[in-house]
Amino acid sequence: MNDLFEDETPSGSNAPEFTVSEIAGRVRKLIEGELGWVRVRGEVGRVFRARSGHLYFDLKDDKSVLSCMTWKGQIADLGMEPEEGMEVFAEGKMTASGMQSKFGLNVQRLAVAGEGALMAMLEKRKKALAAEGLFDEGRKKRLPYLPEIIGVVTSPQGAVIRDILHRLRDRFPRKVLIWPVAVQGAQCAPEVARAIQGFNSLTPGGALPRPDVLIVARGGGSIEDLWGFNEEIVARAAAASDIPLISAVGHETDTTLIDYVADRRAPTPTAAAEMAVPVRLDLLGWVEGQHARLARAAGQGIDRRKQRLSDLARLLPRSEALLNDARQRLDLAEAGLSRGLERMVERKRARLETEAGRLRPRVLSVRLSAERERLEDRAVRLAPGLQRGVMERKARLGGLRLRGQPLLDRVNRTKTELTRMQLRQTTATEARLRRLSERLEALDRMRRSLGYTATLARGYAVVRSGDKVVTDVEAAQGAALEIEFRDGRVKAQAEGRSKSKGTPGNKASDQGSLF
Repeated sequence: MNDLFEDETPSGSNAPEFTVSEIAGRVRKLIEGELGWVRVRGEVGRVFRARSGHLYFDLKDDKSVLSCMTWKGQIADLGMEPEEGMEVFAEGKMTASGMQSKFGLNVQRLAVAGEGALMAMLEKRKKALAAEGLFDEGRKKRLPYLPEIIGVVTSPQGAVIRDILHRLRDRFPRKVLIWPVAVQGAQCAPEVARAIQGFNSLTPGGALPRPDVLIVARGGGSIEDLWGFNEEIVARAAAASDIPLISAVGHETDTTLIDYVADRRAPTPTAAAEMAVPVRLDLLGWVEGQHARLARAAGQGIDRRKQRLSDLARLLPRSEALLNDARQRLDLAEAGLSRGLERMVERKRARLETEAGRLRPRVLSVRLSAERERLEDRAVRLAPGLQRGVMERKARLGGLRLRGQPLLDRVNRTKTELTRMQLRQTTATEARLRRLSERLEALDRMRRSLGYTATLARGYAVVRSGDKVVTDVEAAQGAALEIEFRDGRVKAQAEGRSKSKGTPGNKASDQGSLF
């Protein structure tokens, strides 16, 4: 068989025949066999992620374009996601598609080609996030003055976590929750983003309490080592954090995207610990100073008020001066009281003597005679009036007898009405008593029908031992019994026990006499 790519052109009918699929397969074998694993440098062009999860993008230079694809299962190991305009190194296998007669590169590893390209991509991301307002100072939160719990997102190995814990222990010991993450490589960005989101999803005061402040920390390194903290997923997770966040990535000269969106940026992890808590000794000294200031201010206030009270006391008059006027008025009143009593006694004595002079015997007899004559004159004048009053009373009494007939008629009518009402009340009372009597008789008949006395009339009897009813043979053995029949009760003594005939498991025996 001739080589498919020979320079000579075979003549007419001697040329080999191939199907389209055979040609496509030969081309694919040649490309994959000759090229195999390659490393290509170029600029990323169009980037497209299909619904199936596969990633398609172009690599180009100033002359040609190479189609690239990364299957869904290979994306996790890609190292980074391509962005348009980025200059990268792409490593993978060349392959060809027979259906469309196209060839391309199956990219399995991707890396940025040079620091300049990384910085250009970083500036592009920074401008996009700044345009969204993620760097605005107005959206950043204040750090708590003295947090109870501090969350640290970093690698559990290395000097970073030791420096943070050591500085916290020196300044003000606090509870620390550590979320281990990878701080470089392909897994750095997704793990850091998940750690920030995980701390924010904790419940305050729960079994695993939610931190009051977060520290995202990493030691220094090259831009490639710190690139995980420049990923957009990390910047957006830090911006969305409800917990105040301190960024402490790299050294003071290193700057990453998380530094711009964090609430505070620390130049080193140790400085982040210093930002998170105050110095306990300084705080104690400040409290003591405030206590001394408070005591001094209280003492000065008391002294000022004491001085003012003394000044006001000096302005008040002396107690002797306040009482002198009152004491003088009391002395004058006391002197006037004695003289007034003497004058009043003299006036009363003079009046008594005047009244006593009027009560002489001759004067009294004259006054009694005058009073007697006045009474006799009034008695003579009252006699005709009394006679006329008696006559008027008799006439009034006769008029009352004439008007008494209507009153008697009214009394008779009232008496008749009362008699009729008494009859109605008697009739109603008798009817109610009859109804109650009939109801009582019905209840008694029901009681008798439901009672055991009706059962006694059918030939049954009730056996008692004292106050208890006997229902079995064991309780009746040797006891004094009382048997109630329909027409009375008799005394009995149980002497023996008998077994019924014909009952399975029982043998017939003589029955002792019950009487």
